[in-house]
Amino acid sequence: MVRPYTVTRGRTRPSERHRIDLMAQVTAVQGEGRAGIDHAGAALLDLVRRRSRPVVELAADADLPLTVVRVLLGDLAEAGLVRVDPPRRVPAGGPADDPALLREIIERLREL
Repeated sequence: MVRPYTVTRGRTRPSERHRIDLMAQVTAVQGEGRAGIDHAGAALLDLVRRRSRPVVELAADADLPLTVVRVLLGDLAEAGLVRVDPPRRVPAGGPADDPALLREIIERLREL
């Protein structure tokens, strides 16, 4: 077992250029580059390449603390390997007015 601070090299936050929200959507950027990426970063990149997903889901799938995942995703974003998009906002009328959002919630719940 490797301590989280070892994986992040003692860092507790991603660089200031990246605001990584729990529900931010992470998508792999085209390309196969992995130079300079450690084992934990490569594992996250493999998960994202399968399909884009929210940060919180990546942390659960990788079995890593959210703090560690945020730092690693910041590194991957700095390397140009992933794109971190802010979470989608709920329309003014609320989620009940957005059928696509409700379908997505139902699909995610079924995946659990």
